[in-house]
Formats: sequence, structure tokens, C-alpha cells
Amino acid sequence: MQPTHTASTFEQLVSGTETSRNAFLAIPIIQRALCGNVTLAEYVTFLGQAYHHVRQTVPLLMGAGYHLPERLRWMQPAIIEYIDEEKGHDAWILDDIAACGGDAATVQRADPMPATELMVAYAHDTIQRRNPVGFFGMVFVLEGTSAALATRAAGAVQHTLGLPKNAMRYLTSHGALDQQHVGFYEGLVNRLEDEQDRRMLIHCANHFYKLYGDIFHSIAAATRQ
Repeated sequence: MQPTHTASTFEQLVSGTETSRNAFLAIPIIQRALCGNVTLAEYVTFLGQAYHHVRQTVPLLMGAGYHLPERLRWMQPAIIEYIDEEKGHDAWILDDIAACGGDAATVQRADPMPATELMVAYAHDTIQRRNPVGFFGMVFVLEGTSAALATRAAGAVQHTLGLPKNAMRYLTSHGALDQQHVGFYEGLVNRLEDEQDRRMLIHCANHFYKLYGDIFHSIAAATRQ
């Protein structure tokens, strides 16, 4: 008799978010981006919203490290490593915007779209008020999306819009980095032993797929001609 396989935390996370992930991937603007069928306005607006949530990554990681309960203190070295990796990514986005002919300074001064603000607010609230493990649901969604889609979409968008290579740094570099991060992330979450932590991780990942998807819906609505 074959021994029964017990699904790892990462396997539970993947299977427990399948419906949300499929709904996210079915969003029309994402489907179009994979084929390079987006306008310059859509791409620049995407970069602008990415700037507003990416610039929060390091503060969110710092907050997660601070609010870890004693049983999760072993996660702090991994959080420090994530911080080192994520520093400066918001500057890449501003450079991309400028290379597209956009006004990076205006993006810095602007308020994020409500959907972007809500996703960031949910991440901060989860860390401070509930369980910082939930923040790693956001990491799963953003890094998993980048690893699976960013590099592929970047090539198609660059070709369609005729953009220079230096207008795609965030997508191309982020996609390559996040492919490296997936194995590291899998090993990290597989060390979670508390069932409540596992449930929170999956619960928040499902919410982040919806919240991140709402950003893309907002981009499409804001740039609709």
C-alpha cells in the first residue's frame, strides 16, 4: 500500500487559491497584455500603479518582521533577505515611466487609484491587526504573477509599442528575480506549523488575487477610449 501524501503548505496554498488565480488570469487586460495588445496609456498607467504599491513593499516587510509573534521569529532572516532584494524597485518603475515619455515626477506626487490604495491598506491592516503571515499571501500573488507572466508580457508589449529596452526594466527584471524567489518562498511557507497560520496565508492570498485584479480593472477603465 502506497503511503498517503500529505500536501505541503505551499501545495495547499496553490490548490486553495486556484479559483481566485484563474479568475485573475481571465481579466481581459491581462489576457491582452500577454499578446502585447495594450496601449501606451495602459502600460504607463500600470507602471504608475505599480510604483504606488511597490514603494510600500519594504515598509510592509519591515512591519511584518516587527509584528511577528514569538512562534514565527524564525522568519525574520528571510524577511531581511526580502528587504535587501526589494530595495530600489520603485526607482526602476520611475525610470521606465520616463523612458516611455511619461512624467515620473507627476506619478510620484499623485495619489494611487482607490483599488491600489485598498490593496496596500489591506496588507498593512493584516500585518498590524491580524496575523503578519497573511502578508505572504500578497507576496505569493505578486511574485507568482511576475514569475509566470511578467517576462512573457514584457516582450510582447515592448514589441507592439516599439519601446526601448530601458522602458521595460521593472517587468523584465522583476520577472527574472521572482522566478528565483519562488523556490525560496516555497521553502519558507513550508516551515509553517500552525494551522491558523496556514489558513490565514490562503485566506489572504485569495483576497489579494481579487484586490490585485481590481487594480487591472481600474487601469482598463481609466484608459478606455
